Amino acid sequence: MKISARNVLPGKIVAIVRGPVTTEVTLEIAPDVQIVSTITSASAQALKLAEGGHAYGLIKASSVMIGTD
Repeated sequence: MKISARNVLPGKIVAIVRGPVTTEVTLEIAPDVQIVSTITSASAQALKLAEGGHAYGLIKASSVMIGTD
């Protein structure tokens, strides 16, 4: 698979919350560092995601904003 995203984060799936339309996937990319993604439930099923399995978080954004009070 070739992709244009350069932020590819390998990790372990530590939680999956399946819903009728969307599924929330939590990926541990380093000890005590997790990212969460919401994908379609159809995609989660097609990818055969399971807790304890390995997957990649791919981040591609046209901008990243940071704010403070």
